Amino acid sequence: MKYVVILYDGMADYPVPALGGKTPMMCAKKPYFDSLAKKSEVGLVKTVADSLKPGSDVANMSVMGFDPMKYYTGRSPLEAVSIGVKLKDDDVTLRCNLVTLSDEENYGDKTMVDYSAGDISSEEAAELIKAVEEAFGNEKYKYYSGVSYRHCLVVSEGTTDLGNMTPPHDISGRVVGEYLSTSENASELIAMMKKSYDVLKDHPVNKKRIAEGKRPGNSIWLWGEGNKPILPTFKSLYNLDGAVISAVDLLKGIGISAGMETPDVEGATGYIDTNFEGKAECALQVLKDGKDFVYIHIEAPDECGHRDEPENKVKAIELIDELVLKRVLEGLEEYDDYKIMILPDHPTPIVTKTHARDPVPYMIYHKNAEKNGVDTINEETAKATGVFVENGASIMGHFIND
Repeated sequence: MKYVVILYDGMADYPVPALGGKTPMMCAKKPYFDSLAKKSEVGLVKTVADSLKPGSDVANMSVMGFDPMKYYTGRSPLEAVSIGVKLKDDDVTLRCNLVTLSDEENYGDKTMVDYSAGDISSEEAAELIKAVEEAFGNEKYKYYSGVSYRHCLVVSEGTTDLGNMTPPHDISGRVVGEYLSTSENASELIAMMKKSYDVLKDHPVNKKRIAEGKRPGNSIWLWGEGNKPILPTFKSLYNLDGAVISAVDLLKGIGISAGMETPDVEGATGYIDTNFEGKAECALQVLKDGKDFVYIHIEAPDECGHRDEPENKVKAIELIDELVLKRVLEGLEEYDDYKIMILPDHPTPIVTKTHARDPVPYMIYHKNAEKNGVDTINEETAKATGVFVENGASIMGHFIND
């Protein structure tokens, strides 16, 4: 038996005025997804408990069967593990975004123009993070470069009691002042954020990007604090050898912490220009090489939700259907039996441009045990089945064992 999860990050949504009051799932042409849904268990699953923030960290841990109420220690530590940082027990890590802020003189008056600095390249970003490390790095603070705009700060003997360190994708288009933590414990971190604007605004990388009509990475933004991960292995929970295929450090970090393989896919970007075909081929190769389980994470729908790009979100769902799901289904046919689960981790509604904790539609297909499902899968048809999984962390056990 082979098990495949295809995770459309942030796919679920609310009705979008620009789409005629429909959601992207309702508008997208997804023949392979819908054809499976006709023969599958379909319902809703609550991946984020009411007491937790609806981040991709919490939601993906839940989908993967690791109860966040028990195992969650913060987002950034998982990303730090992914980029090879060896954490001590008393280290605290923070996500360090490179962002684009507007040019008002006072930092608190600036607007969050772009939480991703125009999808800055990893090569350009590494030069900017090097400049930040040279300016602020010492025995207490150490900056590490990651992928695109996503980087890491490790604080030796740090604290996670930092007040409200707001995710930058939650405040797109807003003046940042009221979202800066006022906690005394965060004062040095906020000071570095403010000073980073002067370090980065005239950096040669940013001057070149501006000349090319691109957005500069003119400030760091710190958030997502946490301690060293404590995940059990996936195999110890489910007795399966698994792999995680993703472009983003967060998912790779969960996989590494859970003892899973995390192969790199050339051209995987985390956006709509990612190498969809490469992810599908990598997944099939992992299964052919002897793994029992593969978790294919695709970030593109989430990014389109954050960016208020309804047409691109529809397109992302369609591209996954045509370039990932179709190819995965073709490859799985060589096996006597398999199961496939498709779902988002959380909604990323276009109208809010940030995550929500609403239950999300899911679909479980079993080749040798087909069921009566729905003609087309979306938020409303999944709800109409009446099937509801309250505890998101139980969905993986249900998928594998039932």
